Amino acid sequence: MQIRATTPQEILLPVRPAFIVVTLVTALFLNFLPWSGFWVWIRPDFVALVMLYWCIEQPRKIGFTAAWVLGLMMDVADGSLFGQHALAYSILAYAGIVLHRRVQMFTLTPQVLHVILLLLFNDLVVLIIRMLAGSDFPGYQYFLGSFVAGALWPPLSVLLKLPQRPESDPDHV
Repeated sequence: MQIRATTPQEILLPVRPAFIVVTLVTALFLNFLPWSGFWVWIRPDFVALVMLYWCIEQPRKIGFTAAWVLGLMMDVADGSLFGQHALAYSILAYAGIVLHRRVQMFTLTPQVLHVILLLLFNDLVVLIIRMLAGSDFPGYQYFLGSFVAGALWPPLSVLLKLPQRPESDPDHV
């Protein structure tokens, strides 16, 4: 039995723009948390994950401007080269918008594989920019966060669709 994010007959309510903003700000605050030790290596990029989700689910409501602004915020928060996350998030938003119909066609397991590949590419863009700026290669554990984010995709999909599900009608037979 395949698990789908939504059933084919299910019609979701429109998402409220305020809800999208709240989820993105929450993801930004999760990225700002002080991670240390082993947790630094397996920490997913929450902003990239949530932004990719909304680019796939609602490509007309979120796009390059949000990706660019969130990326600049992450650059300031990380104290890293200004614009590296902005560029990576913009490329990720483009990929999410271009592939949104393809990803939505699949059940959750193939969606996870697509998301992992897109997030790995996002991490690769950030890594290449850092290395061009003179940083050393951090090791292959740098990419572990993308796999953790891929594992978070199914619960994130279900959680972010909850406000869009219509209430059940008790009188409906």
